[in-house]
Amino acid sequence: MRNTILLFFLANCFAVPYAHAQKPRMMFGDTTGTGIPYSKDPVVVNFKGKYLMYFSIRKFPERDKPMSGWAIGIAESRNLTDWKKIGEILPEAEYEKKGLCAPGALLKDGKVHLFYQTYGNGPKDAICHATSEDGIHFTRNKTNPIFRPAGDWNNGRAIDAEVYFYKNKYFLYFATRDPEGKIQMQGVATAPAGSNFDKQDWTQATAQPILKPELPWEGECVEGASVIGRNGKLYMFYAGAYNNWPQQIGLAVSEDGIKWERATDIPFLPNGKPGEWNSSESGHPCIFEDTDGKTYLFYQGNPDKGKSWLLSNVEIGWNAKGPYIKQD
Repeated sequence: MRNTILLFFLANCFAVPYAHAQKPRMMFGDTTGTGIPYSKDPVVVNFKGKYLMYFSIRKFPERDKPMSGWAIGIAESRNLTDWKKIGEILPEAEYEKKGLCAPGALLKDGKVHLFYQTYGNGPKDAICHATSEDGIHFTRNKTNPIFRPAGDWNNGRAIDAEVYFYKNKYFLYFATRDPEGKIQMQGVATAPAGSNFDKQDWTQATAQPILKPELPWEGECVEGASVIGRNGKLYMFYAGAYNNWPQQIGLAVSEDGIKWERATDIPFLPNGKPGEWNSSESGHPCIFEDTDGKTYLFYQGNPDKGKSWLLSNVEIGWNAKGPYIKQD
């Protein structure tokens, strides 16, 4: 009975106070797919008077296929704290049949543009694009998949899409792996202003990674970039280390969107202490700017090495040095 009550509260997004500085404003975990809270890879937009959050879910995965069953959930909120699931985006096209997940989103021409990845195809996973006029029902881009990287520095995989408009062009940030498939790292492509985000619009911007793991806490992985412009620069919140190593959130800065330097050698937002809700990791960030200029960092966490996954956020303040986590 106790576990049932706990799952009910987690699924309905309540804030849980605790002693650590990372006191969560929200805690959301969708239970409809697996019976336990399981939500990853959040991205948030303010669309037509309400907040929409897109996130990765698992739909009845097969026990012998750990990469199976992935789809995208949709939740709605009026206050960025209390969320209600209102929809799903399930595999539909042939290229998605093994799964889709890790959404990125932006608003353009009165529509939600969703950038997401196929999943379960190893080095052949790629970035796709879809649009929606209501934020719930999406039409796939006819040129999907729209992007995979080229060159001998990577294995051809592209995941964790983030698209941001900066200096009159769109930047597509993606994670890929080295040719051996061991090291995860960040790359970037660009498209001109006015783009429909079709496959032919994207040009790979570099012949090398723009950010790869170098610090001890980053392990063998830098992924999940989320970007925002402030103070005449771009700031990238990224996930360092693979899931539950622990994964933690780092910060990098750029003036041109291509050349990046770390703003700090330590995690911007670390995992929690033993016994806390995010003791296994704080990962896969999404920096969200509201219409009033306030910014919030959404991220995933769990206390059990990935048996469950929860989503939360913290408000971000800004000063001359860059972003910082605001304390309640």
